[in-house]
Amino acid sequence: MKRDVYERQVEKALAMYEKAGIVLTEEEKKRIEVVDWNIGEVDTLGLQLLTYVNTERVCAKEMVLLPYQTCAEHKHVPTNGEQAKEETFRCRYGKVYLYVEGEGKKEDMQARDPAMVTTVFHEIVLTPGEQYTIMPEVWHWFQAGEEGAVISEFSTRSTDETDTFTDPRFVREAKIED
Repeated sequence: MKRDVYERQVEKALAMYEKAGIVLTEEEKKRIEVVDWNIGEVDTLGLQLLTYVNTERVCAKEMVLLPYQTCAEHKHVPTNGEQAKEETFRCRYGKVYLYVEGEGKKEDMQARDPAMVTTVFHEIVLTPGEQYTIMPEVWHWFQAGEEGAVISEFSTRSTDETDTFTDPRFVREAKIED
């Protein structure tokens, strides 16, 4: 993605963190990551996040989804002999439509139909103060509602760069061009 697009997304993320009452240090503000999966549609297919800590045992992040922005369907897989990531999402602001394996039909989902391959439609709706734990190797994707959303993630070690996606277009590592 172009540097100006990256900077625009960071500014939007900072405004969302402020709405959610999330206080960040100046150093943390400089470490916000913008994920667009290298398909150039970050406003609809992407997310912004800050990783506070990612050790051998635990990880903590703050994620921002802009209005109707969608995080691609993926699952966390075992990496380097370690078990796949288990993660808990806690909604801090807005509304999150989370889709995981289980019962559910595409035509019944409340989220907007994203322009990507999706295979799971068991819907969990999270509002501020609600949380849900996604077990290792479970397909999932999520989308913000009309206000956008801020989500805290608490997990085991994150190796998101090894995630498996249902849509073959997606690549996890962001590339920023000047």
